[in-house]
Amino acid sequence: PQLPHGHMPLPSFWKVVEDALQQSGAQLRAFCQAFETITPSPGTQPLTPAEERKVLSLVSKHGPDKLYQVTSNISGSRDLDLTLLRGQIVALLQSSDTKGNTSRWLVDAGGPRGFVPAAKLRPY
Repeated sequence: PQLPHGHMPLPSFWKVVEDALQQSGAQLRAFCQAFETITPSPGTQPLTPAEERKVLSLVSKHGPDKLYQVTSNISGSRDLDLTLLRGQIVALLQSSDTKGNTSRWLVDAGGPRGFVPAAKLRPY
């Protein structure tokens, strides 16, 4: 089969290819920018109504200065570890574990309580 641009001299053919690639690249960049505009960064993710109620109950129980947001998914590996998703809000109960290890904090996740890595929490 003949290519649609098979009759063109080579330099013109490469020009067509290059233009097509540049156009696709520009479309891809535009798409990426639009996507970033639509999806908020994790810092500004709106909370679901259920999460919001949980946050309000945590605030009333522990005070606003004890609230932390999970910065990346946590999968608890040891006993008493919590498994949490990025963006979840927790209240700090104690900034160390039972052995005095300050890299694991005891938190209230609005029901379950357990330990999470302190490095994956940031003040809310």
